[in-house]
This record gives sequence, structure tokens and C-alpha cells, in this order.
Amino acid sequence: MKIVFATGNLNKLKEVQALVGPRVELSTPADHGITEDIPENQPTLEGNALQKARYIYEKTGLNCFADDTGLEVEALGGEPGVFSARYAAVNGAGEGHSSEANMALLLDRLAGVENRRARFRTVFALILDGREHLFEGVVEGVITSARTGSDGFGYDPIFRPTGYDQTFAEMPLSLKNSISHRARATTKLIDFLSTL
Repeated sequence: MKIVFATGNLNKLKEVQALVGPRVELSTPADHGITEDIPENQPTLEGNALQKARYIYEKTGLNCFADDTGLEVEALGGEPGVFSARYAAVNGAGEGHSSEANMALLLDRLAGVENRRARFRTVFALILDGREHLFEGVVEGVITSARTGSDGFGYDPIFRPTGYDQTFAEMPLSLKNSISHRARATTKLIDFLSTL
């Protein structure tokens, strides 16, 4: 089965391809001549995922899916949420999609805060034969007080999932892939595709 994954993030593509295995062949928008930024200006993760999937489907007519992921920190009222990838930029503390600037801002805002509970949430929007489907994955955890680990991407060096003593960035990819928010959403997506 061939599906377009609406992402330009090769780390994310690699992670999801490892999860879906050889039964599903993923391609990117660039593989189909789409090199512009895909719009994502909705107020929710679900809305952004659907907007991106619809954009690819309208341009290509191919089965596709898109995701949006947000880190939701309890003490910050769910921030950074839909702005996770550009948290620093929208707050005037950096430019573009800088993981370092995003982590620095988040750690600064949590300085002295005892409640460090957070969750990563991923929503996949799949368009298959013109029909839309949503799948969600959530992993609970805490924000650490400092960066640890060198693997992963995004907020992985400061997010420690509940029940583990390592951040996502300290874990082997195989372990992260077995417990992450994206893994949980991908499992639901795969389970759905396997019924077809």
C-alpha cells in the first residue's frame, strides 16, 4: 500500500516508516512535486492534521495522512500545544522551528514551578479513498529541569515519560517507538489499515 505522509521532517518520516513496516510504502509531498510549506493554521491539533491531509489530497488525489503533535504542559494551561514546533518564534524568543529556542523558553517558563506534568499528543488525519479518519496517541510524563540525551528531536531531551527514568532523547529509538505518542497513534492507524 502506498500513502503520502504530509511531512517534510525526515526524522518523523523515518520514525513512522519504522513503525508501519514494509507493508506500507510512505512517500513525502516533495516526492510528488509539492515543496511549498503546507498550511497549518487551525486552533487544534485535529484541525491542523486535517488541513494538511486535505491539502495533499487536493493537490495529488492520492491516499495520504498528516499528523500534528503538541506538547501540552499542565502548569502552562496546555502550552505550547499547537504552537509546539514554533513556540519560541510566536513568543518573540527565537526564529523559525528552533528546538533549542523552544526548549529554552519552556524551561524558563517552568523555572521554580513544581508541577511539571505534561503530555505529548499526536493526531493523525488519514484520507483514504476520499474518506477522512482521525487517530490519537497520548503519552503522559514530566518536563525535566535540564536537557539530557542526544537522540530524538524536538522536546525529546526534556520530556521523561511516566514510568521511565530516561528522557525520550536518552532512550534507544526502539524503546521510544514502542511507547511514544506517535507510536500509539501510528498503531491505531496501522490497526485500521490492516482491516482493509
